[in-house]
Amino acid sequence: MNKQKKFITTVLGAIAIYLIAITTTANVTKGIGLTNENESKIKQETIQPLVKQEEKIEQSTEIEQKEKINTPTITEEKNEVNNVSNNVIPLKEETQLSTQENSISKNYGFTNKLKSTIFNDDHGTKVIDTLRKATRVEILEEKTNEVKKESKIKKKDGTYEIKVSTHTVQWTKIQYNKNLKTIMGWTKTANISKDIHSVSPENLKDVSFTPVEKENYPDNPKRNDVRGIYLTVYSAASDKKMDEIISLIKRTSLNAVVIDVKDDGGQLLFKTDAEKEYLGVSFNKYPVNDIQKFMQKLKENNIYTIARIVSFKDPRYAKKNPDKAIIKLADGKPYTNSDGVIWVSAHDRNLWKYNIAVAKEAAKAGFNEIQFDYVRFPASNGGKLDKQVNYRNTNGETKPETIQKYLKYARKELSPLGVYIAADIYGQVGSSSDDMGLGQHWEVISNEVDFICPMAYPSHYGKGVYGLAVPDAKPYSTIYHSTLDGVNRNNNINYPANVRPWLQAFTAKWVKGHIPYGKPEIDAQVKALKDLGIDEYLLWSPTNKYGIVEK
Repeated sequence: MNKQKKFITTVLGAIAIYLIAITTTANVTKGIGLTNENESKIKQETIQPLVKQEEKIEQSTEIEQKEKINTPTITEEKNEVNNVSNNVIPLKEETQLSTQENSISKNYGFTNKLKSTIFNDDHGTKVIDTLRKATRVEILEEKTNEVKKESKIKKKDGTYEIKVSTHTVQWTKIQYNKNLKTIMGWTKTANISKDIHSVSPENLKDVSFTPVEKENYPDNPKRNDVRGIYLTVYSAASDKKMDEIISLIKRTSLNAVVIDVKDDGGQLLFKTDAEKEYLGVSFNKYPVNDIQKFMQKLKENNIYTIARIVSFKDPRYAKKNPDKAIIKLADGKPYTNSDGVIWVSAHDRNLWKYNIAVAKEAAKAGFNEIQFDYVRFPASNGGKLDKQVNYRNTNGETKPETIQKYLKYARKELSPLGVYIAADIYGQVGSSSDDMGLGQHWEVISNEVDFICPMAYPSHYGKGVYGLAVPDAKPYSTIYHSTLDGVNRNNNINYPANVRPWLQAFTAKWVKGHIPYGKPEIDAQVKALKDLGIDEYLLWSPTNKYGIVEK
C-alpha cells in the first residue's frame, strides 16, 4: 500500500510540475518561425524527467532567425486533418538511390553556393531547380563552351563597327536525388567543389565524413517498421500500466516501446553495475526489480524494445562529479536551465563511459536498440551562451566533433552486443545548415547511427514555417516538409540512418491557434510519413496516455 501511495504521489507531483512548465511556456512559438531571410536556431531548456516533451518544447523557444529553409511553401486548407492529401501533393518516388556499393565508386561533388542554379542544358536555357549549399551531386560530364559576344563600338568618325569577343564558360552535368526523385541537369562548374569540408561550416573542419557502413545483426534483424510509444520509469514500474500498454499494442499497428533506462533526472530503470562503479551507489529497489522477467513479457508479446539513455543532462552524475559540470564564467557556479538541473559537459569522457556501461547492461538485458537522448550541448541561443560558460573543453574540440566522437565510441562498444543505436535530435536540424549551436549536424549524426529521430512536433515550429500560419494546426504539412528536408539531407551520405521521427501525441494548449490532438491528427502525421516512404515513427505523450491513437 505504501509503495502504491508513494508511486501515485510521485506521478501526480511530476504532472503538477509539468503543468506549471506548460503555463510558463505559453505562446513560446510566437514569432519564431523561419522567415524568408532566416533559419531557426533554438529555445531555452525546460524541465522534468517525466516529461521528455521539454526536450521537444525547448526547440520552439529561443529560436533565432538565420537563413531561409530551402523547402517549398504551401497554401493552407481550412481543415488539413480531413484534407491531408489536398494540402501537399506527395512527390512520387521515381528512382531509389543506387546501391551503396555503386555509390562509393561514383564521382561526387558538393554545391558551394547558398543557392546553386540548375539548368536544362549547357547553355543555361531554362532553370529547372536550385540546390542548397553542401548538396551532394554525381558528376557525369564536364564541358567547356565558347561564348561569342558582339559589341557595338562607336568610332571617331561617328560610325559604328561590330566587334566580336569570345570567352569560355565551364559547365558540369550532374545528377542528384531530391524530393524522392532523381534529377539530371547542368550547372556552372564553379558551383561545384570536390571536398565536403570546403562547403561545410567552420566547426566541422575536423569532423570525419568517412562513410560508416551500418550492420544488420542476424539475431536482431534491423526493422524498418518500428512504430513505438514512449514510457517513463513510472509507467514501466506499474504492472497495470504495462498490461494496458501491451493490450493497446495488440489492438493497434503499434509494435514497440521506448523506455527510460536512464532518464532526465539520472534515475535508472533497473539495478546496474555501472551505477555502483561510476556513482558509488546501489539500491535495494528500482522501478523494475526483475528486468529479465520484465523484458521476457515484452518479448513474448513480440514488442520491439528501445532503451532511452539521456546522455548529458544528468544531475546525479553532476552531484558526484561537480568538476565535470558546465560552469558560468561570471561566478564559477554550475550552469543550469530554468529547471535548476545541472548540465554535465558532453566533453567528459568519464560520463561517456558511464552512459555506455548502462547501455551495455540494457543490451544484455534484451533491448533491441539503444536510443541516446540529450545527445547534445545545452541550447545556447544561437551560440550566445558559449561566451558565458565554460564547457570544460580540455581537448579543444568543436561541439559537432565531440558529439560525433561520442556516437562513434557508442557504436564501437555496443556493436559486439548486436544492438542498434539511435539518436534523438531537434526537429529543425534537418532544415538547418549548421549544428544549431547544439553539436547536432544532420549528416554527421546520420552517418554514425542506425536510426535518426528528429523531434518534429508541429507545436514546436513558429509562425510562418513552411508557409504555415500555425504549424501546430497543420500536422500533415509540418511533418511532411520537416521530414522531407531530412530525407533530402540523407542523400548526401553513403550510409544514412533510417529516419524515424517523433510525432506529437499531445495537445499543445500553450500555442496560440493550436488544435486538439487526437486520432485524426496522429493519422495525419503518419500519412505524411507514408507519403514520403517512411513506415516507422515514435509517439510522444508526456503523461504516457495513448488512448488517442484509437479515438
